[in-house]
Amino acid sequence: MSRNKWVQLAAGVTIAAGAGFLTWREWTGTRVSKLPESGYVNPAACAGCHSEVFKSYRLTGMGQSLYRPTPENMVEDFKIHNTLYNRTSDRYYTMIERDGRFYERRHQIGYDGNKVNVIEKRIDYVMGSGNHVRSYLSRTAQGTLVELPVSWYAENGGYWAMSPGYDRADQDDFRRTIVSECMFCHTAYPVPDQGANLTTDEPLFGDHIPEGIDCQRCHGPGRAHVEAASSGHATIESIRAAIVNPARLSRDRQLEVCMQCHLETTHFPLPGQLLRYSRQPFSYRPGEPLEDYELFFDHASGTGHDDKFEIVSAAYRLRRSACFQSSQMTCTTCHNPHSVLRPEQAAAHYSAVCRNCHPSVHQSTMPESASSCVDCHMAKRRPEDVVHTVITDHYIQRHKPARDPLKPIQEADFASAANYQGEVVPYYPPGLPRTHEDELYIDVAQVYYGSNLKFGILRLKQDLIKYKPDHPEFYVALGDAELKVKNYGDAIDWFDEALRRRPDFVPALEELGGAFIAAGKRDEAIEVLEKAALSPSARTAVFTNLGGVYLATGNLEKATQVLRKVLHMNPDLPEAHNFLGLVMLEQHDLSAAEKEFREAISIQPDLAEAQYNLGNVLAAASDSSEAAYHFEKAIAARADYAVAHHHLGVLLAQMGSNRKALTELEDAVRLDPNSAEAYSDLASVLVADGRPQGAADAYRKAIGLNDQFYEAHLGLAQILAQQGSFSEARTQFEEASQSPDPLIRSAAQKGLMLTRAR
Repeated sequence: MSRNKWVQLAAGVTIAAGAGFLTWREWTGTRVSKLPESGYVNPAACAGCHSEVFKSYRLTGMGQSLYRPTPENMVEDFKIHNTLYNRTSDRYYTMIERDGRFYERRHQIGYDGNKVNVIEKRIDYVMGSGNHVRSYLSRTAQGTLVELPVSWYAENGGYWAMSPGYDRADQDDFRRTIVSECMFCHTAYPVPDQGANLTTDEPLFGDHIPEGIDCQRCHGPGRAHVEAASSGHATIESIRAAIVNPARLSRDRQLEVCMQCHLETTHFPLPGQLLRYSRQPFSYRPGEPLEDYELFFDHASGTGHDDKFEIVSAAYRLRRSACFQSSQMTCTTCHNPHSVLRPEQAAAHYSAVCRNCHPSVHQSTMPESASSCVDCHMAKRRPEDVVHTVITDHYIQRHKPARDPLKPIQEADFASAANYQGEVVPYYPPGLPRTHEDELYIDVAQVYYGSNLKFGILRLKQDLIKYKPDHPEFYVALGDAELKVKNYGDAIDWFDEALRRRPDFVPALEELGGAFIAAGKRDEAIEVLEKAALSPSARTAVFTNLGGVYLATGNLEKATQVLRKVLHMNPDLPEAHNFLGLVMLEQHDLSAAEKEFREAISIQPDLAEAQYNLGNVLAAASDSSEAAYHFEKAIAARADYAVAHHHLGVLLAQMGSNRKALTELEDAVRLDPNSAEAYSDLASVLVADGRPQGAADAYRKAIGLNDQFYEAHLGLAQILAQQGSFSEARTQFEEASQSPDPLIRSAAQKGLMLTRAR
């Protein structure tokens, strides 16, 4: 391969595809303020009349579900046992305390044996009470929250391990954005705040987020109740009527107060639940039917998922139990949400609850293997999605399972779980569909993560034509499904249908831009993405993709402008750095390009395109060994990366490693049988390896793919001449003599002269 061929780089277009918070102490300060236009009040107002409940609740898991770290409330070891190596992703992590603040740092060992790809993020929030696990959030300059890759687990006295979903080669590292649905169950409703936007996939939480779940999550907005109690003339009945008391609700509504957070059919992509398109995050109110807020879905029975056990499966497992189905029990039958039982109290309490319905069981003494009914009938078990914890299985079973429920297990592969292929069935509320809209949600559930694409696309298409809903989200869902099966034209049509109903609907604009990119319609993509970029709720992917399309169309000035803008918004966008590196190359600034590619890799070490691009830049600069190292990293991240195999093969051949080069080039033509250049380079190495017939076959493949591939004509002619096939050789030399490359043309003419003399 000639030196100038190293500039064949990879864009890798993505198809879209802290300080300042309120502590509980600040919430509970002397000034009790109301939250404007929400009906919610500062929960400190509750303490005046309910002081004992208020204090005991703060010690519960819900009360401690989110908080800022301080030296006083951190029990983890940030000093001695504070390092972790994740073999799966080949990354090292160090947990650090510095000047009363806490950090996670990641590094890898680079080509030269030194530390590279060093990233450090501050822990701005602890998520989880620590009874089982503590995970950590960092706030970006943009105002988003990201989850950090290492968590602390309480098992065995406490230790560090990868956060759930991170023990894999292609993990999210420091790039997993926390969405509103996740924060929904770890914090009270955020204070309305200028600059906050909770409705996107990159929510901005503003400057004020309360820590932990507060009283109003279960009792509803408290303003009317506080005002009535403070008025001096309201009756007890009117004061009580101004707040939700879950105990006075029907059984279903009582359960739903808990199930808003504790019902999860599965954490793995399915989807487990869908927020209704008419609702906003954080808009559920206790006492209203939960189905008016969101719908829940599950795997079809008999598909191998019937006994799944996950970290938030308490309500799901309880509802399977005969005890639940044959009684009027609710969560509060066993649990007091306002307080936590001490360990010595818990066994007696839960056994007493069981004996309310089973008074004659084990009257004399408990079996030797158990201290309470729970030990046998609700045995602790290791959840499949958070494998470093042990929690109570709320499926009440007659017999203790024969398996060892505490046996260590490997974290399930999220990608494999996402590949569930089968029907997605309604789970809660029972009995869907009830309306045409509910039928559409069932259709959307089939395609949302691609679980049941073929059937789901057909059904959703039929029902959209039949019912013509007003919500543009339904049409976007079908467009996304068509993108998954690469029906780009149909996807574009359905995104257009969404925009007919709401012309400024940013998700439809974003996805339409991505569909145009995939379809190769760059001018149309630019028009749509420019419109999307004008919206204050546009995701960073809009700007990244727009910069990539500007680059592809040769508009380097606009590409630079938009990419620098999005990196100012969020400097931790590896794809944007990769694109900017390509812009720098087009401007012949190799040093700047190398810097951007290295920055992209630092943020996302498994970004194959950036590894490949850096390899090409280094190869062009004759840094062959390090270039090969980065090509290998690109292939490790994406085994089917044909052009990376190709360029690595050429580089290895240049370095004299012909056997290894042949392996890579054979992989290249296997993965991309339409690459004439890969076949030609394979032939060149076969010639050097003394295999002329194989080389001739490879040259013929290259010519068959591109009859103007003059280098291949020349190579084939030279082999034929050596084999004595002078007539055919002359034909190939004549073709090669038409090359615009003077070196190829000169060699071909000399070959013609020699073969004509024979």
